[in-house]
Amino acid sequence: MDTSGRPPVLVIGAGPAGLTAAVRLRQADVDVTVVEASDCVGGISRTVERDGWRFDLGGHRFFTKVPEVEAFWHEILPDEDFLSRPRMSRILYRGKLFDYPLKPFNALFGLGVLEAVRCVLSYLLVRVRPPKDQSNFEGWVAARFGWRLYRIFFKTYTEKVWGVPATDIQADWAAQRIKNLSLLNAITSALGFGKGGGSQITTLIEEFQYPRLGPGMMWDRARDLVRAEGGEIRLQSPVAAVEHAGGAAHSVVLASGERLAATAVISSMPMPELVRAMDPPAPADVLEAAAGLSFRDFLTVALVVPASAGFPDNWIYIHEPGARVGRVQNFGSWSPQLVKDGFTCLGLEYFVNEGDDLWESTDESLIELGKAELAQLGLVPAGQIQAGYVVRVPKAYPVYDEGYAERVDVLRTWLSATVRNVHPVGRNGMHRYNNQDHSMLTAMLAVDNIVTGAAHDVWTVNVEADYHETVSSTDAVYPTDVANKPVVPTAASRTGRDAPILPRRVPDREESAA
Repeated sequence: MDTSGRPPVLVIGAGPAGLTAAVRLRQADVDVTVVEASDCVGGISRTVERDGWRFDLGGHRFFTKVPEVEAFWHEILPDEDFLSRPRMSRILYRGKLFDYPLKPFNALFGLGVLEAVRCVLSYLLVRVRPPKDQSNFEGWVAARFGWRLYRIFFKTYTEKVWGVPATDIQADWAAQRIKNLSLLNAITSALGFGKGGGSQITTLIEEFQYPRLGPGMMWDRARDLVRAEGGEIRLQSPVAAVEHAGGAAHSVVLASGERLAATAVISSMPMPELVRAMDPPAPADVLEAAAGLSFRDFLTVALVVPASAGFPDNWIYIHEPGARVGRVQNFGSWSPQLVKDGFTCLGLEYFVNEGDDLWESTDESLIELGKAELAQLGLVPAGQIQAGYVVRVPKAYPVYDEGYAERVDVLRTWLSATVRNVHPVGRNGMHRYNNQDHSMLTAMLAVDNIVTGAAHDVWTVNVEADYHETVSSTDAVYPTDVANKPVVPTAASRTGRDAPILPRRVPDREESAA
């Protein structure tokens, strides 16, 4: 225990970032108190349990290029608690399953001869008459795959996830996700005629680690370790205010009215909420920037079905325009210990906004919708559904709408100047579409800054260049400190994912998020 008599470091949020910070602080013999608004730990990486069924919210593949994160996972859980799982995902379109990532011959032959000819002709047409506007997702992708393949394999799912027309998503996201791939170089590379005989096309990992009881097993164990080492974790303790003076935060006030003294604050609460909690309050322009940041929410409808009705995929992307479900997970394919003998559980993921029709629907209505859509898609007849459950997840994805980066920069600048000992970390804490491993790395660097006085710049984590689940990369990059020097030994490839730049949300949505 820290016997210096100083107040503890206060960690806001008990998700992967918050708990990683708490474990690291106790390992450094620093007192820590974690406050979490909900009644459980793990955030979006928690495992929900209902009637003995376990649900992974979003699906969490444990794969990273960050050695320190990999080592941390195995500090928390013993090797025997990890399963090695095959990676498999496919696309469902018009009752047929297609490989994901797309393989040109699989896609064209699966569509049938006539449709394949139409797709090739459509591609040849855009080579002659490319879309005039390639600054958005639609024009950028259509120029590289043709209009027909774009509408079949790109448009529907992207619009489901982000809730806006593909023409409102900037091309930067497509360029990052799809790189320089087009129908032509995909085919030539597949035939071995591309540059380097096709070796330049990066493949995705074939298998990944997975805790046998789901990702929540990791964070439940981290919670127990923090408490066993003398740290404090308070659940159902939302933050009402962060009090500061003289350039530093000195206490955190809970919604209950209790005031907790703090030597430093590590915050994974949504960045705009952190700024609005500051006392004295932030100036008007900073509050306006905070009000302009919003989130995309989602919900899972979990349906119990016979094991024979499952599929080998971790999940299937639903590209049927008539279905509202975006993706269907088979929890039994993640771990047999998430389900029960003779049955599996399918998780239907709906991407929503808090307050919209699906979010406000009753659980019973959502379960009926899920049953109907599984039958409509030809995956499971309605009569085979044994039970159903609904899990709502607010603020699952930070929205990268137009101008978001400038608003985040306003908040970052004000926080760093006004409360130097407040350290935003994690996905929501930084308003960055971080993977779990990146969220953890930001927490590790923040702890190092507090404990050793290092000057790591956590904002250099997850500066995207390569897709997270690629097998190898030749352009590794390292997090840097504020002097732009590489951080050693916490070296990390450019891993993770980006999110599209979306148009600004309508005012009533912004106000509801405020």
